[in-house]
Amino acid sequence: MPQRLAIFDTKPYDEESFREANDTYGFELTFFEPRLSKETAILAAGFEAICLFVHDLVNAELADTLYHHGVRLLALRSNGYNHIDLAATKDRLKVVRVPRYTPYAVAEFTVGLMLSLNRKLHLAYSRTKANNFSLVGLQGFDMHGKTVGIIGSGLIGSIVAKLLHGFGMRVLVYDHRVNNDLIKEIDCFYTDLDTLFRESHIVSLHCPLTHETHHLINAATIRKMRPGALLINTSRGGLIHTHDLIDALKSKHIAGAALDVYEEEERFFFEDLSHSFIDDDTLARLMTFPNVMVSAHQAFFTKEALQEIAHTTLSNTKKFFDKTPLENEVK
Repeated sequence: MPQRLAIFDTKPYDEESFREANDTYGFELTFFEPRLSKETAILAAGFEAICLFVHDLVNAELADTLYHHGVRLLALRSNGYNHIDLAATKDRLKVVRVPRYTPYAVAEFTVGLMLSLNRKLHLAYSRTKANNFSLVGLQGFDMHGKTVGIIGSGLIGSIVAKLLHGFGMRVLVYDHRVNNDLIKEIDCFYTDLDTLFRESHIVSLHCPLTHETHHLINAATIRKMRPGALLINTSRGGLIHTHDLIDALKSKHIAGAALDVYEEEERFFFEDLSHSFIDDDTLARLMTFPNVMVSAHQAFFTKEALQEIAHTTLSNTKKFFDKTPLENEVK
């Protein structure tokens, strides 16, 4: 009998990448379109291993339900795991993740957001579609010679730093740990947050969401930022206090923001709501600003990334069934 894996919160592209990767592993895959919740947890009954995405929230109650349904492995097809109550899963449910996939996907998308926001490509596209070819209001600035602040110099942040160094930008970096390999490759400067905020024309976030980084961008830190700075977030929505960002946009202290994540995104992102409306007043207000770009957690979305996510997830699951060490276990 083939080993079985239930995959929740799936879209057609998930099914395609997992079926292709499964040629190597031979699992019996069952795809469920709904997200995992207390209402859909019954679908996990009979599966020792299930696969989840970033918006499948496992709290203590749901962890208990899954355990009693016979689930013993939560295979996350994501790097982050802040949606899992690890205290509730301890000693009952193994949790594995995808610690890395092509970092170029998010890094290149980040630079694309910077260029689009600065040069107002989103506004230009909408205008010309309406036969408006005026350039009024579309002026940007040369990124060459300007300063960018990178918060977080892991795989993604370091690639963003190298790409922007190639633009001729001065690169400031903040991280608890210095990436010595990055220093060897490019001329960049590690500094404190206050200096980074004060001197950067563009601030880009590339750190995980933890208790320490929650609402890292707030009214107090925004006041330290250079007037007219641009803010980019392709990491986690909870890094930004959204109401404080809106106030800074209204006062024009922040000249623009490009956000691929939002702290309440699980209700909206990855779904087609074009025939409905956004009942989140904060998100709706954010999207009224012409100097704000919101994309739906799209930065990871390349063919290469999906392939690597599927292979790592299936490899993690195979090791669980084979009772071999789980190198990507979250503890």
